[in-house]
Amino acid sequence: MQAAFLSQAESCEALDSLLMGRLLRLLADHWPEDTALAAKCATFEGDISPKGHSLPLRIAGGLHALVLQGKDAGLTAVYPPNKSDDRDLQNAVLIALRTHDAFLTDWITHAPQTNEVRRSAVLIATAHLLADRFGLPIKLSELGASAGLNLMFDQFHLDIGEGYGPQSTVALSPQWTGPLPPTANATISNRRGVDLNPLNSANPEDALRLQSYLWADQEERLHRTQAAIALNTAELDQDDAISWLDHRLSAPNANELHMVYSTVAWQYFPEERQSHGTSLMEAAGAQATETAPLAWLTYEADDIPHGAALTLRLWPGNHTIPLGRADFHGRWVEWQAPAKLP
Repeated sequence: MQAAFLSQAESCEALDSLLMGRLLRLLADHWPEDTALAAKCATFEGDISPKGHSLPLRIAGGLHALVLQGKDAGLTAVYPPNKSDDRDLQNAVLIALRTHDAFLTDWITHAPQTNEVRRSAVLIATAHLLADRFGLPIKLSELGASAGLNLMFDQFHLDIGEGYGPQSTVALSPQWTGPLPPTANATISNRRGVDLNPLNSANPEDALRLQSYLWADQEERLHRTQAAIALNTAELDQDDAISWLDHRLSAPNANELHMVYSTVAWQYFPEERQSHGTSLMEAAGAQATETAPLAWLTYEADDIPHGAALTLRLWPGNHTIPLGRADFHGRWVEWQAPAKLP
């Protein structure tokens, strides 16, 4: 576990969470091996690091859930907005691990799920780019949608340039470099998402899970997610994403652009499902027309350690268009899209 805790600590620190760095490093040094939680962790096979089962994030999420529910006064006292030194944090965490051993042991049976709303900055920009090119209503299909918060991106405000989208309780202000997207009327005609374990943000337990994986020293992320939950009306299906995609692609509508996308989700699909999904998209793309175009946006990790790659495939024409790069949490966007799409 120690190596997994330290690896996750480095990732969190790189994403500006000093609290998570402190928490995970103390767990690396003081992990209570005699707990049911530790025994449960030992049953996980394969990669337990951030690239696998993400056990450190599951444990940290469970601790944050205790704070959000007000179930551990000692832990709450050392979590933001309160300040604490390393010794007080260590003592409170180790007591909580033993006091809530059963809760945490059950909590980690579920994989982490977040819905990073700031990624919608890229979705807004891409939708405006597509609307400028085709002038058609947009049908949205999100793969790995979690709770579907990013399906609501047209209800958010992107605060760059003179602004995009309506004034909203969800305002996105990424550090933006590169040209601004065109201003266009991006109208959403249909929105739907899929996830193996979709979360219903109107359900208190699911809303807790979404919020628990936001890092406690990043309060603005928590407030932004709560505001997005209040706006959320997206419909979600529980299914294998590629089987679901096959159905969504089967009946294109005339005078409607279909925008399929994933934000840091495709990379977790099994290789065989990725291959099949690519084949489905290419086959559907071959049938696309100017009045029923198909767009596929991926916001996913690649071999470059600097953020995620933004890539748009567009049909008709089978164009592959690099749009730039973005931070995994949407803090910055390096926009490199052309002024006009082909």
